[in-house]
Amino acid sequence: MFTGIVQGTAELVAIDEAEDFRTHVLALPEDMRHGLEIGASVAHNGVCLTVTQIDGENVSFDLMRETLRVTNLGALGVGDRVNIERAARFGDEIGGHAMSGHVIAMAELLEIDEAPNNRRLWFRLPAELGRFVFAKGYIGVDGASLTIGAIRPVQQGVGTEFCVDLIPETLTRTILGECSVGGRVNIEIDPQTQAIVETVERVMAARGD
Repeated sequence: MFTGIVQGTAELVAIDEAEDFRTHVLALPEDMRHGLEIGASVAHNGVCLTVTQIDGENVSFDLMRETLRVTNLGALGVGDRVNIERAARFGDEIGGHAMSGHVIAMAELLEIDEAPNNRRLWFRLPAELGRFVFAKGYIGVDGASLTIGAIRPVQQGVGTEFCVDLIPETLTRTILGECSVGGRVNIEIDPQTQAIVETVERVMAARGD
């Protein structure tokens, strides 16, 4: 489990390509390597990956075909940076919201609104995920736990558009401050919201409502 509080960023220093498979090697800062062992879980842009090798500051992670298809990690190149969070431990403060590290889709960045000391980002989600998105609800964006600021209507079937507001600390600590229009971010829907919506849908369907 993860909290959605990004602990920092790490640089992708090497990529080993294979058929429908990749190994990413990240240079993890010393504070993020403390107690790290092979088999541990680390979130990269919100994607839960397993440590497969540790060589000093260089730590390796394997990416399967489904990870490459669903997330933005397959589009990364050497020199790019990713948001990093170590798996939560019992007793850790949950400063964001509980996240699984299972990315459900990507969203396109449509618009950036700049304001003094903060930034608003507008994204478009696939249409089928719109029923899980509510104003003031939680959402995971590239591994960061954020609050949905607003939702705006779009043409039916096109998708759902929502915004998040970023404070200076988030812009400094994560790669979200580097996002540009047209870029794609990983999205994890709040698991509790998803469970509630799907349960209500099943009950209504069973009743014929």
